[in-house]
Amino acid sequence: MTGGTQSVLRGTCNRTRTPREGSILIAPSLEAALYEAIVAARAVVCGSGGLTGHMQSLCRGRGIPVLRVDQADLADLVGEVTLDLESQSIVLGPDPDTGTSDPSAGSPSVDDLGSACAVIADLQDIQTVNACGPNAKRVESFFIREEFLCLAAGLRPLDALDGGPAAVAAYGRAVADRLCAFADALLPDQRLVLRLLDLRSDHAAGVTRLAPVAVEPNPELGLHGARWLLGSAEYRDALHTVLRSLRERLGDAAGRVHLSVPFLNDAEEFTQLRAHLQLPPGVKLSAFIETPAAVHATPAICAAGAGELFVGVKDLVQFYLAADRGNHLVAESYQTRHPAVLDGVRRVVESAHAAGTPVRVFALGSDLAHYLERLPTPDGFMMCTAELRQVLLGSDPARQAA
Repeated sequence: MTGGTQSVLRGTCNRTRTPREGSILIAPSLEAALYEAIVAARAVVCGSGGLTGHMQSLCRGRGIPVLRVDQADLADLVGEVTLDLESQSIVLGPDPDTGTSDPSAGSPSVDDLGSACAVIADLQDIQTVNACGPNAKRVESFFIREEFLCLAAGLRPLDALDGGPAAVAAYGRAVADRLCAFADALLPDQRLVLRLLDLRSDHAAGVTRLAPVAVEPNPELGLHGARWLLGSAEYRDALHTVLRSLRERLGDAAGRVHLSVPFLNDAEEFTQLRAHLQLPPGVKLSAFIETPAAVHATPAICAAGAGELFVGVKDLVQFYLAADRGNHLVAESYQTRHPAVLDGVRRVVESAHAAGTPVRVFALGSDLAHYLERLPTPDGFMMCTAELRQVLLGSDPARQAA
């Protein structure tokens, strides 16, 4: 489902759900509770999922390959296995290397990226991108989901927000601690964009121990993103602690940390959320455009004061085409180049340009050239760390392997 930076990988199967550095993680499905085991793995083999599910996106960002096999075949994967990514095959026991491929072959150049934005999962990703030499300066921003930040830091946000004022404040300080560490790793002209907490109920159930979690028939279309944020006074208080801690620790540099609203439908939600969060006038709030409703509301969202737009193509695909991005059974219907999707992205970019609002479009590495040819040029493209690194390093195999 997701390619890595090597064509052949070998390792010992890990079914423990706990981190085992360099192993091959074997799991029926990828879920948030597996975060630590995933980032420690060389590769993942699972029985379900899609190309751009949340945990698959984490793997893509880290260059961790993910292969899907039939659920019935998972039990046969034991001991040492070898994965051949080019043939999508798995061999039990050791197997000679069949060579490596150049993952950057045919990729657009760094000049095509505009003001690039790196989609990251942890501090390591900032360090990886900024180690790419002079081209790292082309990366203007780093985009982090708050739930990924929590997973990397071992935080349980719903438990904290349900634990009373002291726990809420402690959660806010812990998030600020991570953001300060990220800010310290930035180059002088770079900034960090925090996508506010967007923890779906099915993901929350895997990382929550004490707080009640609603059981929803369709969590992807349920109570999360802006909908959930509007109903949580505790999260508002935690966010105020985050902003206050950033000002105390970073001073004027706290302005390099920006906020973005997830899963937004229209300008009314944007305006309501800004009022609910009681953000100071100087704190900009950006909007993530990832539903068809938000596409059509883009002019109004810009007029409502969105400081910047981020186009979440992966979610747009599933909502435009009614194809769950995490369901391999509808993988053929999940098309990131579908004309309806491209028309929606085009509308957002054109509306943002007309309003003078900066706009950045997410692109898989395999789609970047296609988008460059068929879409009006945004202010920049967003890419996962591993794929962006390939573009920044160009076609130099030695530098990519470093």
